[in-house]
Amino acid sequence: MVVASKERIRDTRPVNPRVKSFKDTFRRLKKNKSALVGFYVLAFFFVVSIFGAIDANYGLTGISSNATNLTAKLESPSAAHWFGTDHLGRDIFIRILHGMYITLGVGFAATFLAGLVGVPLGILAGYYGGWFDTIVMRLMDVLLAFPGILLALAIVSVLGGSTINVTIAIAIGAIPQFARIVRGSTLTTKKLEYVDAIRALGARDVKIIFQHILPNIMSPIIVNTTLFIATAILTAAGLSFLGLGVQPPTPEWGAMLNDGRNYMYQAGHITLFPGMMIVIVVLAFNLFGDGLRDALDPKMRK
Repeated sequence: MVVASKERIRDTRPVNPRVKSFKDTFRRLKKNKSALVGFYVLAFFFVVSIFGAIDANYGLTGISSNATNLTAKLESPSAAHWFGTDHLGRDIFIRILHGMYITLGVGFAATFLAGLVGVPLGILAGYYGGWFDTIVMRLMDVLLAFPGILLALAIVSVLGGSTINVTIAIAIGAIPQFARIVRGSTLTTKKLEYVDAIRALGARDVKIIFQHILPNIMSPIIVNTTLFIATAILTAAGLSFLGLGVQPPTPEWGAMLNDGRNYMYQAGHITLFPGMMIVIVVLAFNLFGDGLRDALDPKMRK
């Protein structure tokens, strides 16, 4: 009898609404086949990038991404070199493997930095309004007046080409995107009745912002983060292709495209495989981001 009563009590406990919302979102996401494809592709690339990072630093395969062999230069894909070799005889498969964590790392790091600055600016501007909102939004408008790639080019030209500088340049260009999205969501959320009730109970602004408003505007932040990672990867690859991003001999995919552009007709595989990796990763992020947006959209819950 005691056991039965305990089971009844456990079964009648209220479900945490956030846990229920997460389960509902995950269930809707599983129904989106394209989103699942994107998720599985990204999961595969993440696992491979971890192995590539370990191999690049500890030499598990015993092959360096910068090891040259001029007697085997411009070789087509074969059993010895799965993706062929470049103009210096370097194994393209190993270079793609070792460069995977660099390319993904730049995308994630730039997005993280942009969110770290843009989200607080947006939520504070939306919550307090007034002169602070005006100043922040005008600064964001100035940054938005420049196309992202041109702004990144200008910043990298000043700072110099390196992995860190490319990450900073891309992050600065993305701050307005995060700030405007968060500001709009904050303006809508702060007018809801539960926020007025919490404020009437004497809650401080810091508690209202970070415990009650921020958790309720995470959906657009998560979706924008997922989609922008793809944009960051493309921008980083574009800068490296132009020679202003990650510098050789670092095996970043955009830099590998730059290395092979003079051999496109003679040895097209040099640019084919790095370009194909960029397309696959960006497409996977877009598919997963679109599916995540649909799963988090209240209008799609029916």
